[in-house]
Amino acid sequence: MTVLKIVLIGDGGVGKTAIRERYLGKGFKAQYLLTIGADFAMRDDDVSGKHIRYQIWDLAGQQRFDAVREVYYKGCVGALLVYDVTRPDSYFNTPKWINELWTNNGRGRVPIVVVANKIDMRELSDDTVSPEQGRIFTDRLSNLTKPEGFTCHYVETSAKTGVNIQKAFQLLGTNIMRFVDGQRKTSRSTTSRIRSTVPGQRQY
Repeated sequence: MTVLKIVLIGDGGVGKTAIRERYLGKGFKAQYLLTIGADFAMRDDDVSGKHIRYQIWDLAGQQRFDAVREVYYKGCVGALLVYDVTRPDSYFNTPKWINELWTNNGRGRVPIVVVANKIDMRELSDDTVSPEQGRIFTDRLSNLTKPEGFTCHYVETSAKTGVNIQKAFQLLGTNIMRFVDGQRKTSRSTTSRIRSTVPGQRQY
C-alpha cells in the first residue's frame, strides 16, 4: 500500500476541518472547532487504480501557531489549499500558505489542489471570490509547477453539502502519484548514470 502524507492548509475558519470530517464520513458540524496546532487522521482510498492510504494533517491557520506548523510539513507530498469564497482575505493570503508549504516540506514544490470552500454561502454575501479568480490563480500556480512535471487543480466545494469533497482528494491523489512516479524515474535515471561512471560497477 502506498502511504501519502498530505496537509490541509489555509486561514483559520475557512473549513479545513469540516472538509476533512466530511471526507472521513463524519458529516458536517455547524460550530467552528479551533484546531490546536494540527489534527491527524487516516483514510484508505483508491486513486488511479492503486490502493493508497492518506495521512491527513489538518494544520491550524491562526498566526499564533506559525512556529508549531512548520514541523508538520516535513515529508508531505501534497496539499489541499483551502480558502473561504465569502472571505476574500483568505483568498489573498494563499501565497503565504504556498510559500510556507514549499519551504518546510523538504521536497520543494509539491502538488496542490486549490479549494474554494463554502460555495453554498456565495449568494448570501456581497463580497465573494469568483470562480474566475480562483481559476486564474490556479493557472498561474500551475505555470510554476509545470517544470516539476505536474500542474495544480482548482475545485469548488461545500463541506456543508458535501459537493466535490471526494473530488478534491481524488484530484490531489492522482497528481501526487504522477509526481512521485516522476521522481522515482528521475532517481533511477540518475542512479544509472552514476553507476555507468564507476569503474567495475555493473550497469543495469
